[in-house]
Amino acid sequence: MTDLALAAPLVARRAADDLFAIREQWGDLLAAIDRPPAEEWPPRERRGFLDQLATAEDDERSVVPVVGRVPLTLRQHPAPLNLDALDATLDAERTLFGLADLVAAAVQRPIRPARTGRRRYLPDQVDAANPARWHYPAPTSPGSRAYGLHWAAVWLEGRALGEPGDDDLFAPMSARLLDEVAATVQHARRTVERALGRDGRKTTLDTPCPWCGGQLVGRARPGGQPTVACSTGPGCGAPVLIGDRGQREWRGADLVDLWAALEAARRHGTAS
Repeated sequence: MTDLALAAPLVARRAADDLFAIREQWGDLLAAIDRPPAEEWPPRERRGFLDQLATAEDDERSVVPVVGRVPLTLRQHPAPLNLDALDATLDAERTLFGLADLVAAAVQRPIRPARTGRRRYLPDQVDAANPARWHYPAPTSPGSRAYGLHWAAVWLEGRALGEPGDDDLFAPMSARLLDEVAATVQHARRTVERALGRDGRKTTLDTPCPWCGGQLVGRARPGGQPTVACSTGPGCGAPVLIGDRGQREWRGADLVDLWAALEAARRHGTAS
C-alpha cells in the first residue's frame, strides 16, 4: 500500500472532524450575529453549558447552544450587531456550498434516463428527486442550499468518508479532491471559530483567583470548550489538577465551581 493510500483515511477523518465542529458551532455563530462583540469570560455561548451543569433543574438557567439544521436567512438579521459573525456565516456558507457543488460534479452519478412509451428517454424523475443527491441551484430553486449549511456539512462528510449511498449514487473521491476538501473545510472551521473567539485567544479575567489571588486567564479553545488557568502555578490551593503549563487549570465540570466562586467574590466586592 502506498503512502498516499495510507494517508487518505487520516485526511478523510480530519475533514469529517472539521465538518462536525462547524455544524456543532453553527447555531452559536448565528446567535452571535444579534449580539455586540465583547471580550469576556466565559464566552456567552458557553454560559448556558456552565449553568446547566450547576443546576439542571433550573429552567431559566438551562440554556444550551442552538445546533442542528439552522439555515442562515439574511432577512432574519436586518440590523446585525456583530458584523464579524455575519461575515463568517456568509463566508462559511459560500465556502461549503461551493465545495459541495464541486464534489457533486466529480463523484455524484448522473441522473439515469427513463424510457417513455414513445421510445423517448427522459431523466428518471425518481432518481432526480433522490434526497441523498446534492441538487445544484437553479434560477427557480436554491437546490440543496435550501437545507442550510448543516446539510451541506453532513453531505460533504459522507463524501469525504467514502459512503457510496444507495444504488451506488456516489463514487469515491480522488486523493487530490480529498486533499482540497480537507484544506477547504479546515479553513471554514477556523473562520467560524475565529468569529466566536474560539481560536485559542486568551482573556484575562477581571476577578483574581478566589483561592490564592493570582491572575486568571481564560482560553476558548477550538470546539468551544473553555479553560481557565491560575498564574500562581502549583502553589495555588484550588482543588483542581495542574495542567500542561504547570498551572492549576479548570475545565469541564470544574468550571462550575470556579464560576460560582467568581460570582461570590464579585458579590462580596460589591457589598464591601
